[in-house]
Amino acid sequence: MGIRKKTNKNPPVLSHEFVIQNHADIVSCVAMVFLLGLMFEVTSKFAVLFITVQYNVTISTNGPEETAVNHFHHGIKDLATIFFYMLVAIIMHAIIQEYMLDKINRKKHFSKTKHSKFNESGQLSAFYLFSFGWGASILLSENFLSNPVTLWEGYPHTLMPFQMKFYYICQLGYWLHALPELYFQKTKKEDIPRQLVYIFLYLVHIAGAYILNLNRLCLVLLVLHYFVELLFHVSRLVYFSNENRQMGFTIWAVLFVLGRLLTLSLSVLTVGFGLATAENQGFDLAAGNFNVLFVRITVLAAICLTQAFMMWKFINFQLRRWREHAEVQTLKKKQIPSKGKSKKDKANGVNGVNSHGADSPRARKEKSS
Repeated sequence: MGIRKKTNKNPPVLSHEFVIQNHADIVSCVAMVFLLGLMFEVTSKFAVLFITVQYNVTISTNGPEETAVNHFHHGIKDLATIFFYMLVAIIMHAIIQEYMLDKINRKKHFSKTKHSKFNESGQLSAFYLFSFGWGASILLSENFLSNPVTLWEGYPHTLMPFQMKFYYICQLGYWLHALPELYFQKTKKEDIPRQLVYIFLYLVHIAGAYILNLNRLCLVLLVLHYFVELLFHVSRLVYFSNENRQMGFTIWAVLFVLGRLLTLSLSVLTVGFGLATAENQGFDLAAGNFNVLFVRITVLAAICLTQAFMMWKFINFQLRRWREHAEVQTLKKKQIPSKGKSKKDKANGVNGVNSHGADSPRARKEKSS
């Protein structure tokens, strides 16, 4: 992410510089319009589409006392809710940048390269920490970890508890907000392709799992992935504060490989074996059932290709680090002999003066002869 230069000059209204400097205030005003819409009966029905979670289904549970439980399914109206929480993500991004990251940057005086990477890791660390904690709490409350069979048992999982649906809405809103942030943060042209790739991968996988009703599997994989990514970005923040602290990268490297293996194992177990042997087979768009061979193969292929791409990037990253470390060690080895040689030459020069100089016995003999 680029560096926002604050100047005393007021740019022209609605110019690029004006929008970039004041984008958080502009977005806040747009979000406030939707909130104010709740106050009036004429606009409340329209505003509710953007602010509240849609497609509520009330289910009565059998027991000594009948209780009503609210569940939710997905639909086209979710696009409005995702848009609103995309605006919220832009506002939160600006708050973290201005009140946390910019203050640290002014104290540390980072270079332009470190400044950009520090901002990126700072923003993603906050998001990954929040998403990992929230996702882990949902997994524990729904007992998905203690009973892995629930990942595919009873498919299609069209109904979700409120926390799970709201989690997906916020996830899609956050990764969509990353697209306009490329403009707001003045991202360098050479960094845009890299960021577009991982934004696209997040959106495709999360939206795909949400539409295909694979929300339980996706939630487990997201929590696992976010934990590993959180460790990487925290390690990078620690490295920027002290370049000698690189232990976090070593731990991250081990967990990264384990995370890829667990992701592939859970995906094959759920999609390749669990859904393949499930009783509810067939394609039914109205019922949300996509349990057919073509869809299963497509899902597994997308997951495997993504994991292979991530491993390829990881190997290149590690090779580059080892190459840079080897170059540093080679330079240090070259500097040590050169210093030792200069000291030896200096010592030989002094001895030569003592042995052949004007004050030596040999010189006096040559002078007398």
